[in-house]
Formats: sequence, C-alpha cells, structure tokens
Amino acid sequence: MTWIEGWRTCTRCVANSLSLALLFLLACTAAPPDASHDHGHGRGHGHGDGEAWSVTVLGERFEVFPEIDALEVGHTAMAHTHVTRLLDFAPLVEGTVEIVLVDGEGEQIFGADGSADPGHFAIEVTPRRTGEAQLLFRIDDGAAIEEIPGGRVRVGEAHHPEGLVRAPELPAGSDGGEPVSFLKEQQWQGRFATAWVEEGRLARSVSGVATFRPPAGGESTVTAPVDGVVQPPAESRSWPFVGRRVEWDSPLFRVVPLVASERSLATLEAEVETLAVELESARARSARLRELLTLEAVSEREVGEAGVRARLLETRHRAAERDLESARSSREGGADGAGISLKAPFSGRIAAVSTTPGATVAAGDSLARLVRTDVVWIEVALPPRDARRLAEAGLRGVVLDDPESGPLRIDEGLSLVSVSPEISPRTGTVTVLLEAPGLAGTGFALGSTVAAQVLMAGEDSGIVVPASALVDDGGVPVVFLQLAGEDFQRQTVTVLGRQGDQVLVDGLAPGQRLVTRGGAAIRRSSLMASGEAHGHVH
Repeated sequence: MTWIEGWRTCTRCVANSLSLALLFLLACTAAPPDASHDHGHGRGHGHGDGEAWSVTVLGERFEVFPEIDALEVGHTAMAHTHVTRLLDFAPLVEGTVEIVLVDGEGEQIFGADGSADPGHFAIEVTPRRTGEAQLLFRIDDGAAIEEIPGGRVRVGEAHHPEGLVRAPELPAGSDGGEPVSFLKEQQWQGRFATAWVEEGRLARSVSGVATFRPPAGGESTVTAPVDGVVQPPAESRSWPFVGRRVEWDSPLFRVVPLVASERSLATLEAEVETLAVELESARARSARLRELLTLEAVSEREVGEAGVRARLLETRHRAAERDLESARSSREGGADGAGISLKAPFSGRIAAVSTTPGATVAAGDSLARLVRTDVVWIEVALPPRDARRLAEAGLRGVVLDDPESGPLRIDEGLSLVSVSPEISPRTGTVTVLLEAPGLAGTGFALGSTVAAQVLMAGEDSGIVVPASALVDDGGVPVVFLQLAGEDFQRQTVTVLGRQGDQVLVDGLAPGQRLVTRGGAAIRRSSLMASGEAHGHVH
C-alpha cells in the first residue's frame, strides 16, 4: 500500500468515527430520562399502556404511596413503596409492608421486611395470574396490622404489561392551578402534617390587647412605722425574697426603733435602774397612804397623787427598758423580742423587696410590695363597638396568645368586672376588666401584655382549620391541599374568624386533604423549583 492509499484509509476511519459519535449524541438526546429517577408524575397510570404507575391510599394509621412498574405475569415488577405514619407523619422504619393482589383464586402476597431507607420499602411483585385483581396494602408495625384498599389493577400477559385500572377515590382538589411537587423525603425532614377538611363551630369573639394586673386591693406596700433598724422577724429569722409565698398575718420584718446615738448603753442601764428604784419607792408610798386613809390620817387627794406618780414612773420605766433593749439589739445583736413586727396584710406573693437586714430606715420608707395571686384582673383594650357587643352578648371565655406555648383558653372562674364608661384619648379604645383565676402554671406574669380574643355568647359555623395551615403568600392567606402522595395544590382562602389556634375560613370544602403543617415549606419549594427533573433515587 502506498502512502496515499494509507492516508485515504485513515481519513475514512476518522470520518466514520465522527459519524458514529454524532449518531450516539443524537440518540442520547432523544432518549427518555432514566426511569430510576422518575416519580411517575405526568406519566400514564397504567390503563393498559404498559407504563409504571402510582397510587395514594390513606388508612387510619398509615399513608401508603407506591410507585410500581407495569404488571406482567411471571415478570418481576419493582414497587417502591413509601409508608408514612399518620400519628406523627414520620417515615415507617421498622415493620412489614405487603402488597396483596386478590382475585377469584385467592391472594398473592408480596412483601418486604424492614426499610433500607426510612419509610421506603422495595417490594418485588411477580404476579402468577393474569386478569383483574383487587389491590391491598397490609402494614404491620409490630403494634397492629392495618389493611388499606388500593383500587383495582390488571396483570397483563407476556410482553403486554398493564397496571392500574381503577384508583381509590382521591382527596378533592381545587381550581388553584397546576399541582406542586413536594417529595416524601422533604415531608419527612421537617414539620409536616395533613388532615381532612371538616366543618366546625367557633364562638363569636372580639380581639384586643390584654394586660395582667392585681385585682382592686390586691397590691400592698409594707412601710416602716418608725425610724429604726430592719431585722428579720423574730419568729422565723427568715428574710423575705421576691416570689416568696406568704400567708395572711405572717411576719415579714421586724423594725427596731432607733435610740439616740449619743446615749451609751451604760447611761440607758443607769436610767432603767434609777427609774426602777423610784418606781419601787412610789409604789410603797402609795400603798402606805392607802392604809393611812382607812385610819383617816391622810386625805384622798394625797392618796390619788401618790397613785398617779407611781403609774407615771411605771410608764417611764417600761419605755426606758424598751430603749435599752432596742439599743442592745441594734448595737449588739441581742434581744429577739425587740422591735415592731410587720405582718402580711393578705395572702399572696412578694413582688419586690427594697431593703436589707440591718438597714436603717425612716418612718414611711418602703420595705416590700405584696400582690395577690389567687385571682387576677385582665385588662383588655377593645374598640368601642366591640366593647358594646361584649356587654350586650355576655362573656363566655377568653383566649390568650402565648407565643411560647400556644393559645391558652380560660372558661371557668372568669367573670366580667366592668366596662369603662369612657374612651381612652390616647388609644381610642375602651377598657374591659375581666377577673380570672390565678396565673400559676400559665407562663404569664403580672404586667404581661398579650393579644387576646374575648369570647361572647353565640357561635359561627363553617370550615374550621388550624391556624398553622395558613400561609402568607404575599399578603394573601393561602393553604395547600394534598392531591396525591407528593402532589399539592395552592388554594386561596378568606379568614372569617379566629379563636386561638383555630380559624374559620371560606374557600374550602369537606373531603379535601389539608396540609396543616409544612405549607410554607411547600411554597418555598415551589418558588425554588428550576424545572429540572426531580425524583427518588432508588
């Protein structure tokens, strides 16, 4: 072969290689995507077309969403079955999941024990007979067994696979546009839940801002009665502290009156002794004069004057003893019984303590503040029209919005104290006072301000949904409805009333499956979708 012939041969080889590469590229471009990554959305449902199909069934305890290859007698079809526990909407991890085909000749059972991935059970279905059969799903989680009907299927003959013939009735949708895909893996990752849309009733209510404060006379400031030194009560030696529970007439403080600092203990002791001697002498003289009066040796006037002098000395002596005892207590820490005992005016809790042991206080100084906690007044600011409606309809209850633990409803022990006769010039609202049981265990403290719904007599009926189902979509309240295992639809609703975590809405109907938690995640997922194929990786 000459070099020219060799060059032509190489040129043909290169051309053939380029042609083959071009054909391969065209074939790859025209080929459908790998079915192992396809959910089956937008595909046929197996009505004799030989394509894979899916179905969604809801039982009492489980939701089952399988994606199943077309059924052909003697041929193994893979059923990628996703099982969700309806108790907590978490994936089923341990248990047995069976697909059962029931025809005139009995049951054909195909199952999988355990889950390779949480909630995902790969079941091999190899039908032994052709024709139509009822489809059942049997789930055993170790606690109970649930059997859920899944419609009817047709098993095809060799080389002519078939699939779903009649699906179970699906939840009703809406006219809200194209379905939105939200995968099971996404549902299982976050807070997600669904429930059937049902009719209900909500008590009529008015909304306002509520503030908690003690009832009338339920707040007291303990003050020092005299200039003195503050000490713990002699009975307990326990110093009051904020939050402490105290009972009526229980001792709180002891105030030891001050004695002039220029008077020493020795001077006070001498004064007590001097007065004691004078008192003893006065008592003896008074007694002697009373004896002489019987003999008419003295006048009654002399006897009276002697008695008065004895009583005056007795008073001065007691005062001197108290001064001495107080001085010893304040300067040397003695005499437990010295001082004036200050007691609680009612049962309640200590809200503030403004002094310390051994502090010197003046008469009238604040020592502590007490509040009643057995009852509380809820001060609600309402628009004038709503305050008038409440006064006319009557009080039924109140729902308080606790941002941490959720709404708190109070019915028992609640009463309407008063409706203010004037409108606040600052807020334009009318103050309504409600009396309620104490706040122990509620998470609210006196002085707290929260949103509140005051419930009135009368009810409104309609579709009631959890407030968590509502999603703010650019200022428009919307919800999401579940059409199938991973298909959802946006629906606009109108809020007619609200009561704590329950909302009365228009725009839904019984029989729809509502996303009660996770609607915001579905909305974000739809906004982030780029149009690329999404699917399970089996």
